[in-house]
Amino acid sequence: MSEQEEAPPSPQMFEYKMLPLHMDFKEFTICKPAPFSCDEEAILERERCDYTNRITYQMARSGQTSRRVRVYADGIYDLFHQGHARQLMQAKNIFPNVYLIVGVCNDELTHRMKGRTVMNGFERYEGVRHCRYVDEIVQNAPWTLSDEFIADNKIDFVAHDDIPYGHDGLDDIYGPLKARGMFVATERTEGVSTSDIVARIVKDYDLYVRRNLARGYSAKELNVSFLSEKKFRLQNKMDELKSRGKRELTKVKGDIITKWEEKSREFIDTFLLLFGRERLNHLWNESKGKLIQALSPPGSPSGSVNGDDLDNDGNDSDEYLELPAEYSGGSTSSLNGSKQRYSLARPSYQSRSVVASSPDDYDDDDDAVYDAEFVERRSN
Repeated sequence: MSEQEEAPPSPQMFEYKMLPLHMDFKEFTICKPAPFSCDEEAILERERCDYTNRITYQMARSGQTSRRVRVYADGIYDLFHQGHARQLMQAKNIFPNVYLIVGVCNDELTHRMKGRTVMNGFERYEGVRHCRYVDEIVQNAPWTLSDEFIADNKIDFVAHDDIPYGHDGLDDIYGPLKARGMFVATERTEGVSTSDIVARIVKDYDLYVRRNLARGYSAKELNVSFLSEKKFRLQNKMDELKSRGKRELTKVKGDIITKWEEKSREFIDTFLLLFGRERLNHLWNESKGKLIQALSPPGSPSGSVNGDDLDNDGNDSDEYLELPAEYSGGSTSSLNGSKQRYSLARPSYQSRSVVASSPDDYDDDDDAVYDAEFVERRSN
């Protein structure tokens, strides 16, 4: 560890540059609107310009100039839109170190030369001077640029689109400037113009009238008749009811879905409780025997056709019927010398089935023969 430790930095060592509450626009030029040509700031800038030192196009393009290049752009700038801003941006950046002057025509000249505007002159001036590319505004700008106007404003180049604009027998009012090498062309922005914006408003006139009526404008301010006003207000009410109905329907659908999700969880829990794995195993063990009995085929009968018990041991011996004692005469010996038993030997069902090939082989004559043998043995 060093003998002398470094002291922590104090707040005074850091300087924070902050904007003051009450700003002086002269120090922050980018935060203020462009001055008019009659303002003191614009006059001082114009006086500092040595206009005797003329700047050619090659000098301006190379950036080898002893002063700022003064470029002039003009227009109506009604309903200031992005097309206007892009034109001024191109004029500002067409050369290095450009001082951009923008001329805006007044209402009287504009209405006479081009037609009625939506915004008045003051509104159009304010719209342009708050564009960040603009350094100075010229009010009441002329329609055509004279040499006197160019000299008074010390203009080096004029920036405009390259489309010819005819006036007072001239095919192009910018033709003389093009011949003198003082014209620089900018590109128009396709798909947007003041006329396009006005066309949109006219196309959807009813919608915009209904919009403004809903915002509190009167029929007189919108130049709408009494019947038209009532019609538009009724349409607004119908649209409001439709929107409210859609909102309520969406809300009801959301509530139904939420409730269904809650109920579905309850249904799933109940189903798992009743038919879970343990429950199913228990039910299976209880019903397994019944299921096996129900699915097994029935067995063959165990008795004979005549109701007699059959010997399945393969013994084809005859059945013997024991005779009562009175028929045997008390004798205890049998016919073959063993235990006496008078019996009537009669072929069993199995032996008869071997002899007979079909039920048709047995008839009443066979029964008569058996009866005769039985009687004969009794008599003996």
